[in-house]
Amino acid sequence: MSLTLRTATPNDAALIVDFVKKLADYEKEPDAAVLTEADVLRDGFGDRPFFGCVLAEWNGNPAGFALYFFNYSTWQGKPGLYLEDLFVLPEFRKLGIGKALLKEMARVAASNGCGRLVWQVLDWNTPSIRFYESLGARWMKEWLTYRLEGDALIRLSTEP
Repeated sequence: MSLTLRTATPNDAALIVDFVKKLADYEKEPDAAVLTEADVLRDGFGDRPFFGCVLAEWNGNPAGFALYFFNYSTWQGKPGLYLEDLFVLPEFRKLGIGKALLKEMARVAASNGCGRLVWQVLDWNTPSIRFYESLGARWMKEWLTYRLEGDALIRLSTEP
């Protein structure tokens, strides 16, 4: 049995969309993922890529992915890496693929001089929470996530 991690290419756009939709199903919001192959090609592989993606393959079969982007910490005066999505297909779980993907994200962060690697997890996702904490990650319970989207985003953006 063998695991291969590789950087996604434009030829992987459909696979990335499929993984995102499967993650949305797992997170109980199947209709929320509206990402298209065109979005992936434009935003991940265009002139100014907004994200990077690492794919995991088990014996040549797609098994999981990690999608990330860089942010910036004014407090640290360094870039950071934000892990937007981490997902391993159910039939490939418990094989070390999730840990391998997180290790790869840590390597990407370290090689780019990042001061931190950050991600979010749903509060009901106990298996993932236990896994992350076993790696030494800590819950930032004092920080609350806020989101401005849809009509509220447009309304604020058009206020005089």
